[in-house]
Amino acid sequence: MTTPDPPDVARALAHVAEQLRGIGRLGVAFSGGVDSSVLLALAARTLGPDRVLAVLGVSPSLAADERTAAHTVARHIGVPVVEVETREGERDAYRANGPDRCFHCKDELFTRIDAAVSAQHALDAVAYGENADDVRRHDRPGAKAAAAHRVLTPLADAGLDKAAVRRIARAFDLPCADKPAAPCLASRIPHFEIVSPRKLSEVERAEAALRRLGFNDLRVRHHGDIARIELPADDLVRAVQEPMRRQITQAVTDAGFRFVTLDLSGIQSGAFTGAYTSSNAPDQP
Repeated sequence: MTTPDPPDVARALAHVAEQLRGIGRLGVAFSGGVDSSVLLALAARTLGPDRVLAVLGVSPSLAADERTAAHTVARHIGVPVVEVETREGERDAYRANGPDRCFHCKDELFTRIDAAVSAQHALDAVAYGENADDVRRHDRPGAKAAAAHRVLTPLADAGLDKAAVRRIARAFDLPCADKPAAPCLASRIPHFEIVSPRKLSEVERAEAALRRLGFNDLRVRHHGDIARIELPADDLVRAVQEPMRRQITQAVTDAGFRFVTLDLSGIQSGAFTGAYTSSNAPDQP
């Protein structure tokens, strides 16, 4: 006897099925995060896994651990993954790192999908995991790139906010259901400071080392020689106690930083982008 879907899942499947009606094969811009993973799972349930393709953009801004985790989630869902090398680092506007950096990153990804993936895999449409909460945020320039490329947003169109997406992920028993948000590594670099492979590598190495020390939700913000570590408030005391304080210092300096600081404000989503709007961005880098 088949167990009926929980109400959240049943409603989401109905909404997403309506959004995807008439699509033969769908590509999902996939990161392994909870939003794109839930979209992938819902699409696979709606269309069948053989009619869905996970498209993973790979570049220096994607941490190796995130790349591995994305493949794990896709295998759990039963959908194949194709990796696309993106070259946003060759775009002057991306390297300049203004508040619109995410636009240039997403535009690069969707351009590569349009040019190399859609025809090869006979995709009728591409979708990505924007949720209803994302729509209300002002610091999501990547959404403009998605709109320009006519990328579908089934989760947002179905009114699924982050809390609903998390509930569905748990109902599907996805490995990423309770995974903290993991924005790209470039988000750790203050706006108008150049994004470079060296800086991205230093952030990646520092964050990977801190995860090995048992910190799962974190950011290492790159301020030149200074690493500013953001942790949830509950982790702050543990981080400054010995021998952990010494281990953190060693791990982060080994990654290439000279000074290591701990931000008492805790972890902050959109710490840099949220500080800028079109009316108060600096006139010059």
